[in-house]
Amino acid sequence: MKLYDSTRAPGPRRVRIFAAEKGIAMDLVPIDLGKLEHWTPEFTKLNPWQGIPALVLDDGTMISETVAICRYLEARQPEPPLFGRTAKDQGVVEMWNRRIELGLFTHITNAFRHAHPAMAEREKPQVAEWAEVSRSRASEQLAVLDKHLADHEFAAGSSYSIADITLMVAIDFMRLPKIAMTDDMIHLRRWHAMVAARPSSAA
Repeated sequence: MKLYDSTRAPGPRRVRIFAAEKGIAMDLVPIDLGKLEHWTPEFTKLNPWQGIPALVLDDGTMISETVAICRYLEARQPEPPLFGRTAKDQGVVEMWNRRIELGLFTHITNAFRHAHPAMAEREKPQVAEWAEVSRSRASEQLAVLDKHLADHEFAAGSSYSIADITLMVAIDFMRLPKIAMTDDMIHLRRWHAMVAARPSSAA
């Protein structure tokens, strides 16, 4: 398997962490986003959506989109389960992963894309007002998640899951659009310290 990867992008990092938790090895193919290598004809032929991560299987099948790749890895290596073991657990994990993606990660990404100078050539037009709205909405979601984690060890309950991976990567990505956890978010900070200490977080 080959994973088209970038150390600068949050999506590929989610896949690397997921694979590390599973003990799955992949050949990493670096894509330089700064040089727009994901827009080249060669990469566009591989993935017409021009996005990373993209996983290419040994038979040539290409799977793109972060969660789709993780779903494949989960089916290939069920243990440890990162999408939940029972039907109820799977539903809860899916719910929280989607809440984090849509309620937090999307706003962090928009704040970055519409304000960071590095994105000026790729996000036309950049809308500064939308970046500010996104920062505000991301901060609101952080407060909601802090309250949730007051009664839960992990993002989706009592077990580590893809929802924790998504949330950790989202929080780590916040430094670029200059969004931060406030000092009073003690539950979120406790949780982040715990998951960041896992060996897989360095993948």
